Amino acid sequence: MPVIARFCGIVIRLLCLRPFGAFLFNVSAATEIIITLPTLEVIQGDAPPVVRRLVLAWARRHYLELLANTRLILRGQRPLTIAA
Repeated sequence: MPVIARFCGIVIRLLCLRPFGAFLFNVSAATEIIITLPTLEVIQGDAPPVVRRLVLAWARRHYLELLANTRLILRGQRPLTIAA
């Protein structure tokens, strides 16, 4: 899973699987959350509320870039890094 962003001690990775869709995996310290694209819904994880808010705000701000990276990955190309 490629790392597409890092900020505030949070590492964001993007996983794309044709039959299941795309997911953001966010790791911060010893916690993580998994967010589904395109709905940006948290489907799993134990990150504190402040981390969830930061990651979801970042994802909303960079939504079009996330979709573009999803297309790149599904074509077998490397995704682009997204700024914090």
